[in-house]
Amino acid sequence: MTDAATDALAEDTSGAPVVTVSTGRIRGTRDGALDRFLGIPYAAPPVGERRFRAPASAPAWEGERDGSAFGPTAPQQPYGAHVAKYLPTVEIAGDDILTVNVWTPSDRPAGAALPVLVFVHGGALTRGAAALPAYDGERFARHGIVYVSIQYRLGQEGFAVLDDVPRNLGVSDQEAALRWVRREIAAFGGDPARVTVMGHSAGANTLTALLALPQAKELFDRAILQSGPLTAQPAKKAGRMTREVARRLKIAPTKAAFAAADAHALVAEQTAIAAGSGSPLGRSPAVALAIGGDAVPRNPLDALIDGAGRDIPVLIGSTSEEYRLWLVPTGAVDRATALTLAVARRFARVPARIVRAHRSRRPEATPGEILGEVVGDMLLRGPIVRFADSRAAAGAPTWVYEFRWRSPVDRLGAAHGMELGFVFDRLEAPDAVAMGGPDGPQALADAMHGAWVAFIVDGDPGWEAWSARRPVQAFDADGGHIDYAPRQDELDGLPRT
Repeated sequence: MTDAATDALAEDTSGAPVVTVSTGRIRGTRDGALDRFLGIPYAAPPVGERRFRAPASAPAWEGERDGSAFGPTAPQQPYGAHVAKYLPTVEIAGDDILTVNVWTPSDRPAGAALPVLVFVHGGALTRGAAALPAYDGERFARHGIVYVSIQYRLGQEGFAVLDDVPRNLGVSDQEAALRWVRREIAAFGGDPARVTVMGHSAGANTLTALLALPQAKELFDRAILQSGPLTAQPAKKAGRMTREVARRLKIAPTKAAFAAADAHALVAEQTAIAAGSGSPLGRSPAVALAIGGDAVPRNPLDALIDGAGRDIPVLIGSTSEEYRLWLVPTGAVDRATALTLAVARRFARVPARIVRAHRSRRPEATPGEILGEVVGDMLLRGPIVRFADSRAAAGAPTWVYEFRWRSPVDRLGAAHGMELGFVFDRLEAPDAVAMGGPDGPQALADAMHGAWVAFIVDGDPGWEAWSARRPVQAFDADGGHIDYAPRQDELDGLPRT
């Protein structure tokens, strides 16, 4: 840490920690060996004339800014009743939604330059917040890591597809936040030259887009991508949600019309459209990354396979039963019949031998479960293997995992998001208990959290890197073991989404 950064650390008369960044002084809170600084603006509030524009610099403030509470959340609505019990929503009113939160060891030595982890939450690009209990960075900070979580624009505010609006503004927000981290994190004891990003679900999708950019190395040094699609959609397809919102509100699909609309009205229409759809193959309108513009100039997976991001080590993976979070609570997995599976297979051009391979490995599986497995392979496992193969051939350091521990709660099994409590080592958090129950194996949390810490600190999670042997670290109650090319017969010849 530089002398200037060391000078930025202080305490006020109450003993609360105070940090100085380029925009002003922030008073945080201290809990034993942990300091928290919450709700720090990295960009100006995206309201009024700044709606539907690229993020602008955060204004400076006078005096000490209170950093004891999370900032406002992006406009959103809770998940539907079937899923809300597993995926809670935090809503905090206000306009200053482009903020970061920092956890840092309070007992760090003077001049420390600690590794940094930046977390990007998921939520289908329409929901989510850094304030969720499961995303608390305490355990990472207690391992000597400066932990940062960020908030970004969601839904139409962040991902509308309008001819006169920059595309993927939510991704541009994240780039602005990561530039803030490079610029300011030394004041919190972090090393701006050792920044790892970690995203889950939609957060991994947006980080994939950033990894594919030529300037990725300017933003971060390592990446952890958990259960996130690696692709974006053509603008015409990604824009279906925006066009349908405009139709329902009887407004033009233009910047002026959307900026004149109430943000919560846009959210309400978007939510109603999503609730009325539900194709497991993603054929209905949804909020998605749109190809085109500065943030996502081409399909990220194509750019990555062609060589983008190979100078950045990547840890990537998924859960073994992603689909269960979306198909089990709604009952869709039980309503699917053999005819449903056959029609979906033909529609998606999935070879019959792939379905047979799934049936051979899971003889007791229902048609809905087989369909869910195939969809998970198309959206996640297949692209992950292609991505990892392309990097291994070029010698780019890559590690692949699969989370297999099956929750006993409501037939969720190893569903989407089940690994989060283990990665954050917060099995006691309410959101982790809601999905995994009160008795998740601590040994598995120790193994996963320890591997993530090792990757953040040393650049190696501790298992065999990806190669032609296709080693996958399988995380189960035993704490983890390597499988080579698991289920490859289910992936070979799979259509590309």
